[in-house]
Amino acid sequence: MFWKRRLLVILYVLLSACSSIDTHEHANQLAKHSGLIKHSTTIDGFVLTAYARLNNPKLPINVYIEGDGLAWFSRYELSTDPTPREAIGLALAAQDNASNVLYLARPCQFNDFKTTPCDSTYWSNKRFSQKIINVMNEELETFISADNSQKIHLTGYSGGAAIAVLLAAQRNDVLSLRTVAGNLDQSYVNQFHHVNLMPESLNAIDVANKISSIPQLHFVGENDKVIPQEVAKRFIKQQESAQQKTAHCAAIVEVDAEHQKGWITQWQKLLQQAFPC
Repeated sequence: MFWKRRLLVILYVLLSACSSIDTHEHANQLAKHSGLIKHSTTIDGFVLTAYARLNNPKLPINVYIEGDGLAWFSRYELSTDPTPREAIGLALAAQDNASNVLYLARPCQFNDFKTTPCDSTYWSNKRFSQKIINVMNEELETFISADNSQKIHLTGYSGGAAIAVLLAAQRNDVLSLRTVAGNLDQSYVNQFHHVNLMPESLNAIDVANKISSIPQLHFVGENDKVIPQEVAKRFIKQQESAQQKTAHCAAIVEVDAEHQKGWITQWQKLLQQAFPC
């Protein structure tokens, strides 16, 4: 098993370095080597992409949610396709050897724009909108056991962390939450980078108190220049305020990583990190 996972890390690095490989094929190959099967689901006009390995309906599902991907070409130029060049969320899922692993791409990612147009507002100012949360919530339901008894562990990378928090706040089947370089306060992050706010999107920090009883680990990169560590600190402080600074179930874990680099090779070790409650 160790060598199989090691091979996946090597494969991820090789595929990421080869610009001639299509991003869709990159994802397909990465998923294939970890036994994750591709699924496409159409919900409310979105064709949603997922990769899953579901072997035991009696055990929880480890759910991974992708980051914002290539949402912008530059500070001022919106991308024409938000599919990630390097699907960090998928690479994390590929490192997880649990019986049940589910990866959810974000709406409009891995989309065939020739046959299914996708409104660019859903990877820009509406990327955390209630409509997006509803769509992803419905998609998640299609993978849970028919009797709805199956629980989930949520992991979100970057902007996917915001989605994970917003989903957790609306569900009652979440056993734990992990965020990786998570955008847990999109207003603060946008102000930090001096870019426009997103009034049509929800903000994860606004529901922090609703998930305070869920065990949480927030992994932050010591060298992350995109999401400063202060974001996770603000998120936990919001939970502490709601609980009058009583004991809570969230902890921050500092990791030797940048925003995109350093997570994959350390992920199996980070998965062993104990929750604070």
